[in-house]
Amino acid sequence: MKSRRSITFVTLLGMILIGMLVMRARAAKTPQSTAGAQKNQQAPTIEEYQPKSTLVTKEHKIERAKFPFIDIHSHHWNPTAEEVDRLVKEMDTINLRVMVNLSGGTGEQLKNTVAMMKGRYPDRFVVFSNMSYDDLNTPGFGKRVTARLEQDVKNGAQGLKIFKNFGMDLKYANGERVHVDDPEFDAIFEKCAELKLPVLIHIAEPSAFFDPWDYHNERWLELKQFPGRARPPEKYPSFETLMTERNHLFAKHPRTNFIAAHLGFHGNDLERLGKTLDSLPNMYVDIAAVLAELGRQPYSAHDFLVKYQDRVLMGKDIYEVNEYKWYFRELETRDEYFEYYRPRHAFWRIYGFQVPDEVLKKVYYKNALKLVPGIDAKAFPE
Repeated sequence: MKSRRSITFVTLLGMILIGMLVMRARAAKTPQSTAGAQKNQQAPTIEEYQPKSTLVTKEHKIERAKFPFIDIHSHHWNPTAEEVDRLVKEMDTINLRVMVNLSGGTGEQLKNTVAMMKGRYPDRFVVFSNMSYDDLNTPGFGKRVTARLEQDVKNGAQGLKIFKNFGMDLKYANGERVHVDDPEFDAIFEKCAELKLPVLIHIAEPSAFFDPWDYHNERWLELKQFPGRARPPEKYPSFETLMTERNHLFAKHPRTNFIAAHLGFHGNDLERLGKTLDSLPNMYVDIAAVLAELGRQPYSAHDFLVKYQDRVLMGKDIYEVNEYKWYFRELETRDEYFEYYRPRHAFWRIYGFQVPDEVLKKVYYKNALKLVPGIDAKAFPE
């Protein structure tokens, strides 16, 4: 009997020892296998990492604006008849009633652009004039550029657009930077006031472009894809210098209506933008190419647009008919956490902030009708 018990005990002990050895072997093998798999799977780059959201919420993918709208900020250089015909067909699909082409040029180019766009569709397009700096270093430039604007208006221009080189890259022959509030240009801004022409002006760039290009910069991806957009201090004036000059320009021409492009590059600081608008009653802003700024702060964006509903205009910038739907979705719905159409502008997702219809009408068309002469108001609701 004792021998049987001894054999049973030894057998059980052996089985336990074998089991422990097997478990230890498996435990030792598993971390190595996991480590090997992790080692073989390389970490994605910022550009490669595109997580898919598992969030389930209601979606309202709006293809057409609730009201007809005016795009105050578009660019079409020397368009052909075929291009203009295509534009009108596409505009009709999204309820885009009037498009403002800011790239009209001056002189003969302006005449040709007006003839091509307004000549074919008088009520669907507006063309802005641009300044030529070819004779900047010849005495009397201010008077000549003002005279050219007057002629452009006679040829059909309905506003003046100033591009981003003004204040940043434009220089006199001696290397001195042309400041945004340079007195040489006072005459042309006063002429705009006299003719009741709006000035849509692009000063500076997003403030992040002036910051160090490192992994703390939220526009790192865009700067990687377009290194020329960086504004290092050894080559460019600071962001704050440009903002100070811009505000001084607006203040010294109080009769001139200025539309600061891209929310004046204060979309990331709406409180600052509000204070600036409060101090400058002749300043307006468009929302072209800064939708991602508004969409990441839906509560603040909603409140800002309600408070400053008389000062904000609809604009897109780079024309692509299929991208307007993001503007409609933000302005007209309360959709949550959806992707923006241009990832390099934002690593974050955006939200709708649904403004009241009366605010929407002002952003879409009423404010533009107030500022831009010659647009037929009968094409829009009351």
